[in-house]
Amino acid sequence: MSIKDEIKELEDNIAELKRFSAERNIDFSAQITELEKNLEDKYKDFEENEMDAWNRIQISRNPKRPYTLDYIKALTQDFVELHGDRLSKDDNAIVGGLATIDGYKIMIIGQQKGRDIDSNIYRNFGMASPEGYRKALRLMRMAERFKLPILTLIDTAGAYPGIEAEEKGQGEAIAKNLSEMFGFRVPIVTVVIGEGGSGGALGIGVADSILMLENSVYSVISPEGCASILFNDSTKAAEAAKSLKMDAISLKSLGVIDGIIKEPLGGAHRNFEETAKNLKEAVVKEFQRIDKYSLRELLKRRYEKYRKMGDFFEEIED
Repeated sequence: MSIKDEIKELEDNIAELKRFSAERNIDFSAQITELEKNLEDKYKDFEENEMDAWNRIQISRNPKRPYTLDYIKALTQDFVELHGDRLSKDDNAIVGGLATIDGYKIMIIGQQKGRDIDSNIYRNFGMASPEGYRKALRLMRMAERFKLPILTLIDTAGAYPGIEAEEKGQGEAIAKNLSEMFGFRVPIVTVVIGEGGSGGALGIGVADSILMLENSVYSVISPEGCASILFNDSTKAAEAAKSLKMDAISLKSLGVIDGIIKEPLGGAHRNFEETAKNLKEAVVKEFQRIDKYSLRELLKRRYEKYRKMGDFFEEIED
């Protein structure tokens, strides 16, 4: 039995024991504590010996993982959600509004997935249409007008690829966001909290500081899509994931992101309070760091940050 199978079996046993204890009003706390200790050891063993890019992708897609609204509730005070793009409609795949984080008045925007069939249909599985990106742009323009820092939370498999989205200018909407975000005269911090897929992620991802949760991923394409193109076989997704360097550790070493936010063993869903605390501390620290720059320096650093991405060296043998 693999470590992953052992972890699954322990989790099922703990859940069953907790359910039985509640139903029969019998105290199994000692047994549950022992099983949870064993589970923690298994997670530690898995983290040290078997964790790779493909496993992190599975964790980033875990349906129990916290989503944007979970973090907004935990991180912010006085959140006021704002709706609509003032052109067509309100896209529920993107949420955003005014909030306060430890004294920082900010505009917070993020992609939101659902947890069941009905909520996923309502949120379009976190895949935004042009209306969503135009809503995000409207809120960012408002933030600039009122001199508010911007925080964006990325969690999407990609922008919605439907015919209707293309007819309404999906590519143009994302490109417009990319163009304008480079020039916004306020600090921007982005955190990848789950999946960061393709242009759908980039549409709210241009920032002065890019952070990733430890088990999140960020890539130009999904590993399944990459495997289908390169190998004509989507079952080779794990091999593609390794080559894509889409995990936080690889992206930090390549200079694509600026920092990694620690998660509990097994992922953010196993201890949401700890994850939210770590994320909040990291975000506040980045805003404090960026606040030290003059406007001229802020825009210059943002420009240079993206110009440096993709640098590489070639060695030519004699």
